[in-house]
Amino acid sequence: MPSRAGWERAIVVVRRTLLTLFGLQVALAVVMSVVDSYRRRGKKPHAFPTTPPGRVEIGDSTVTTYTFGRDLYDDMIAAIEGARRQILFETYIWKGDVVGERFKQALADAAARGVDVYCIYDGFANLVVSPRFKRFPPGMKVLRFPVYAAGWRFFDLRRYGRDHRKILVVDDEVGFVGGYNIGLAYESEWRDTHVRITGPGVWDLKRSFADFWNLHRRRRFRSSERPLLLETASTWEPRIRVQRNVPRLWMFPIRAMYLEAINRASTNVWITTAYFLPDQDFVDAMRAAAMRGVDVRLLVPLKSNHIVTDWISRGYFSQLLESGVRILRYRGAMIHAKTATVDGTWSTVGTANIDRLSLSGNYEINVEVIDAGLARELERIFEVDESNCVELTRGEWETRDLHRRFTESFLQPLRPLL
Repeated sequence: MPSRAGWERAIVVVRRTLLTLFGLQVALAVVMSVVDSYRRRGKKPHAFPTTPPGRVEIGDSTVTTYTFGRDLYDDMIAAIEGARRQILFETYIWKGDVVGERFKQALADAAARGVDVYCIYDGFANLVVSPRFKRFPPGMKVLRFPVYAAGWRFFDLRRYGRDHRKILVVDDEVGFVGGYNIGLAYESEWRDTHVRITGPGVWDLKRSFADFWNLHRRRRFRSSERPLLLETASTWEPRIRVQRNVPRLWMFPIRAMYLEAINRASTNVWITTAYFLPDQDFVDAMRAAAMRGVDVRLLVPLKSNHIVTDWISRGYFSQLLESGVRILRYRGAMIHAKTATVDGTWSTVGTANIDRLSLSGNYEINVEVIDAGLARELERIFEVDESNCVELTRGEWETRDLHRRFTESFLQPLRPLL
């Protein structure tokens, strides 16, 4: 029997080995990111196919889809300029470029004419944005979600989520939600999806903003500041539901929403996501659907803006392809959309990627819609995107070279961090 000292030495060796291995994995991820960033410098963006805004009537509400940033931004600015009472604006990234300035000026002008303007942006996502840009007129109420929100409660995992949501609500009349951040690159270089909602479907977006504001406002405003109170009707459009992740309350319904829809699918499941790093239960749900004859398609970037995420994501491809899931990789531009349709009746558009950070870590918001008209519109958008994809075949995947297999396996332990 080994002595106690022998066991202690063995534990020390194992601990050091694991820490060294983890350090090498992180170092490789950093080197890959730096090299990829250098290679991207000076590269011109590629054109990509888009669809014009499409409008669908759903009860007393309307939902309009956007797949090109300039179309979306024009309508968002028009809504801001037409505001009479209140603007609720929330974004993850707010660049200090010409597009960011355009939004800032429109919001400041609205505040100057007496509109109540509330803004939220994520501090960590905008660390590189000039401090000068982040100085706002006193008429605007601006909440900067802190870079580090846990304070002394560093052990409380509920306080580490980022604010990844993108919402604009104007008066009681119009709301916008989806994947688009605010910036020049997103206006014409990235393929994303957003929706504009009017009618009763707007009210839950208002509640979502107010709940977040009231949960975090004490970090920015005096404790005597009144909470944001919204007067909205007690009824809603039952076919339009807002699902929101709230880490502070340990609420993550978006993952459950996806799993429920996939598990009920009988015809098709078409998913578009910028980053695919789910847990194994999510992968198993997709595999089970494909094996029972459902047309399961996963549309992801050929090369995203996060190369490490791409490499780790590929670790799921073998089991998906073996089950019959089709993997479509978008060429020439970054596709940042977060959408899905199931069986021509269920669909979702929102801010949550299919990764651990979005599904069980960040503040996120998705609109879930039970309507054949919107499902058809999103399927049409998916088919246009598919025309700009290359499909990964099982034969191509199985013949990839040895260094790719090694890199995928070596980086796999980083999955829980992404």
